[in-house]
Amino acid sequence: MENAAKAPLTNREGQGGGSLIILKWFWHVFCQVKVQSLINALSGIIRVGLDFAFIWATKLAIDIATGAHTSSLIPHPSTLFGAGILLVSIIAMQMALGYLGRWIAALMGVEAQNRMQRHIFEHLLRSEWHGVERRHSGDVLNRMVSDSQTVVSVLTDTVPQALAVLVRLLCAFFFLFTMDSMLAVGVTVILPVFIILSRLYIHRMRAITREVRQTDSLVQATLQESVQHRLVLKTLERVPLVLKALTQLQQTLRNQVRHRTLFSSTSNLILNIGFGAAYLFAFLWSVNRLEAGTITFGMMTAFIQLCGQIQGPFREMTQFIPAIISSFTAAERLMELEDMPLEEDGDPIYFTESAGIRLTDITFAYDEHSRKIFHHDSFDFPPGTSTAIMGETGAGKTTLIRLILALLKPDEGEAVIYSGENDKLTKNTERCVPVSARTRCNLVYVPQGNTLFSGTLRWNLQMGNPDAGDQDMWEALDLACADFVHHLPEGLDTRIGEGGAGLSEGQAQRIAIARALLRRGSILLLDEATSALDQQTERQLLTNLTEHHRKLPVQPTLIFITHRSAVLEHCSQVITLSKRAIPVPSR
Repeated sequence: MENAAKAPLTNREGQGGGSLIILKWFWHVFCQVKVQSLINALSGIIRVGLDFAFIWATKLAIDIATGAHTSSLIPHPSTLFGAGILLVSIIAMQMALGYLGRWIAALMGVEAQNRMQRHIFEHLLRSEWHGVERRHSGDVLNRMVSDSQTVVSVLTDTVPQALAVLVRLLCAFFFLFTMDSMLAVGVTVILPVFIILSRLYIHRMRAITREVRQTDSLVQATLQESVQHRLVLKTLERVPLVLKALTQLQQTLRNQVRHRTLFSSTSNLILNIGFGAAYLFAFLWSVNRLEAGTITFGMMTAFIQLCGQIQGPFREMTQFIPAIISSFTAAERLMELEDMPLEEDGDPIYFTESAGIRLTDITFAYDEHSRKIFHHDSFDFPPGTSTAIMGETGAGKTTLIRLILALLKPDEGEAVIYSGENDKLTKNTERCVPVSARTRCNLVYVPQGNTLFSGTLRWNLQMGNPDAGDQDMWEALDLACADFVHHLPEGLDTRIGEGGAGLSEGQAQRIAIARALLRRGSILLLDEATSALDQQTERQLLTNLTEHHRKLPVQPTLIFITHRSAVLEHCSQVITLSKRAIPVPSR
């Protein structure tokens, strides 16, 4: 589904329709940050007004100092002292506005960026899980951090600045036109050339920027994965190999950035030649008019400043264009994450009584080109029973658990959670609901491997139940044979590193089991949850679980994925899976 969602965007992009879709997406995001954008835009427009007020006050002061006749519809001081006070007041307002603007941009900018990241992060966590990750986690993080920052910066900073620049351009042209119409037209003659060149520039820069962002994601993915698996790299003595791969990626990124910079710099150089020619034209024109006595020295100064006020917006636009192009690329990458379909939403469906799982005539493959893990298979885990799932590697044990958890959906058949009994004499007394994200509240899952978070043991246990008190946590730890926590100097507040660093594999596994036991659910799934335990600890843990669950008012359903024979002693049924070569249908 994800690939299908991505394809239309690419096709529309080639037809010019992709830009419209991106603009609609930008509008949706803008509505969430419009307050900051409008404040920044208003601040920019006021700053433009102050700049022109400064130009007018400068002209006024020069004309008063030189004794030139000054006429204006705007009331103004007639002495040099009054003109100086006016200039100081304008400068003070400019400084105050700049100070206040930086505070607003910093505080509201962080909030807008955080909101954007939370939105993408929440969508990612609530999206469907496909079993085969189509994007590297480093690439996803790069998009959530860098791309979201780029989009928010453009909407809250670049767009308001562009609006202020447009106002500056129009005001400067009008101001100069009222003083000398021919000079105003001559200075702005570069506008048509600018528009033509900018279209060619945008098309090429967008493609280059896309390549840079993709390579940057690969660099981050390499760094993240290498740090995460540095123990493997050390023991395999493959650090030089990874460094070589990273160097090659960085060299590719360097070449791409160099290409982008060369292209951008060459384009800016061409425009700067035009700007320089227009500025020289304005200067020579003003000198000629001053020599002819048709303008005052103050007017000449105003001409030169207004020329800069007209050309300045064009120069700023050349800086805005790369940012806008980069934001379009970032928007495409974020839209790809948002295209990931969300899980079923709605109120959780709780089973207050003992519940079981039934999978009927299911067929499943991870994609259309891979073998079928299940082919018209059926499984039943009746309420209150204990089941061991065994089988060779690749037989589908973990896939079966994922189907039960509704992380995956069967291609054919159905999976349901049910309670009660199906009796032919009483017709049907079952309560039966298809498994989905809404039924996951009934499941307690302990995955294989180390799944602890960095932080305190208390924080990890609260993942199972945020409302659990200290007594609840200690009971769960004792039940999971994690009594070693009693002997830690800081107890529940002991800090551990990433991936449970500071604990042994067996200790981390028992903490994960205790975390799961704090979660209330009628079906307990343990995926090789005792693989890191010694036999004595494993037997004690299984005994604790069995005895504890017998005392509960609602008998839970236990499902173990295991290779350990000790688990079989506590199970009422055993399901053995085999790896079968189910042919993939030809296309």
